Amino acid sequence: MNQAYNLIQISDCHIDDQVESMGVDTHTNLALVVKAVTKLNCDTLLITGDLTHNGMLNSYQVLQRILKPIKSRIVVLSGNHDQIENLNQVFSEQLISKFSLGNWEIITIDSTQLSKTSGYVTKQALDQLNQDLQNSVAKYNIIALHHPIVSMQSDWDDSLSLENADELFNVMNKYPKIKAVLWGHAHQASEFNNNDVVLISCPSTALQFDNETRIGFNHYILHDDGKLEYNTQWI
Repeated sequence: MNQAYNLIQISDCHIDDQVESMGVDTHTNLALVVKAVTKLNCDTLLITGDLTHNGMLNSYQVLQRILKPIKSRIVVLSGNHDQIENLNQVFSEQLISKFSLGNWEIITIDSTQLSKTSGYVTKQALDQLNQDLQNSVAKYNIIALHHPIVSMQSDWDDSLSLENADELFNVMNKYPKIKAVLWGHAHQASEFNNNDVVLISCPSTALQFDNETRIGFNHYILHDDGKLEYNTQWI
């Protein structure tokens, strides 16, 4: 029997101590997304960075309260707006580097740099990824990080994306089990391809940086036979 698993990705929530960030009510917007997610089958909720806008401890506690209706596993990774010590204080159990859904293993990478908007994957992180992929007993892998690894082909400033994407691709290209790479940061829903790997950018729960006026998230269905389906849900 070919089982399937539901992975929900949200990104760039930008929760602050005040309800407004970047001119929008990020608290209400995230609550609307959470309400939509609770109506879906969700095995794991993955948040790909910028959980908060200024990295304040209270902001992470506010975020935790907004996420309370989510009963499935939550996995988070850091973005450039996050403050890792405060993030770790509230979400230490959710800051995990890999998790499994059936025949799939999802591996997360920290692409953040101190006091910089753009991303960089350190040699240590690349070596760890290589080791994780080598040791993975899953049939299929997905990589998740905060920063885009290809040009967004939009008004987005690509210099704010991952600075050393070529080094990441050098590791990834050795492992045909990788079926997808997921990211946020650009506040834009897009899909690209690199050979047989689908590269997917998740919209923000706060606001988009392109002409899209809605907020949204990505819903993936991971089949045990290696098929990956997904759609962007807009609100």
